[in-house]
Amino acid sequence: MSSTVLLTIAMLSALGLLAAVILYFVAQKFKVIEDPRIDTVTEALPGANCGGCGYTGCRAFAETLVKSTSFEGLNCPVGGAETMAKIAIILDRQPLAVEPKVAVVRCNGTPYNATRTSYYDGAVSCRVAHALYGGQTGCQYGCLGCGDCVESCKFDAMYMDPVTELPVILDDKCVACGACVKACPRNIIELRKRNKKDRKIFISCMNKDKGGPARKACKVACIGCGKCVKVCPYEAITMENNLAFIDSTKCKLCRKCAPECPTGSILEIGFPVKEAKPAEPADAAVS
Repeated sequence: MSSTVLLTIAMLSALGLLAAVILYFVAQKFKVIEDPRIDTVTEALPGANCGGCGYTGCRAFAETLVKSTSFEGLNCPVGGAETMAKIAIILDRQPLAVEPKVAVVRCNGTPYNATRTSYYDGAVSCRVAHALYGGQTGCQYGCLGCGDCVESCKFDAMYMDPVTELPVILDDKCVACGACVKACPRNIIELRKRNKKDRKIFISCMNKDKGGPARKACKVACIGCGKCVKVCPYEAITMENNLAFIDSTKCKLCRKCAPECPTGSILEIGFPVKEAKPAEPADAAVS
């Protein structure tokens, strides 16, 4: 082997060694030491990566939890209070009390309640249908029935009812991750406070038209009469843009509003059936 070849090998080896030493010191200078608690917190999270916490995944949420000084505004809807309590112990923080929530569909535009005026024959996507036309009924605010919300749910907590043509939410499976809320282009799905025995009262309508056009489009539309607002003793009901809204954080489930609604747009779910008052005897009524 000639001296030229040996010299070349030696020079390349020296350059390689020098580059390795430089890279080593640069790596040591700029290396990022990750907090080992991030892995521990990530393992404590459900691993659903649903985005319900507002971050791209469980690890991103874990990094935020470790770096934050408090849990203010931070919550894992899937794991709930139990998971957040475990993480609080890991990070030696004080857990915040967060009220559990559940998703509700604020539309009752079944084929019986809302007469079909047209039929959609296009891509089976609510976003596509919403961009192309107003809907199959006279209500441009109601459910389009393509099931984007059902597809977005990672917990099998929703399905499309073939009779009502509306999505149905299974309360026992819903974790309030908010994926269905984001998937609905008409914003008819809302996260509301979860009450005991899954009881809920809400306005099952999103129609902002005035009373006449709203009632013409759907039999159970809110007509903005305001009777429910007047009868609520807790100021939990407000009226805006011809549409009533019940604040689930203020509502005490007294059920005084539902009987006042002339169209039946206020839904009561999970309550026992009210017993009918016995009729007064004829002689007592005369006297």
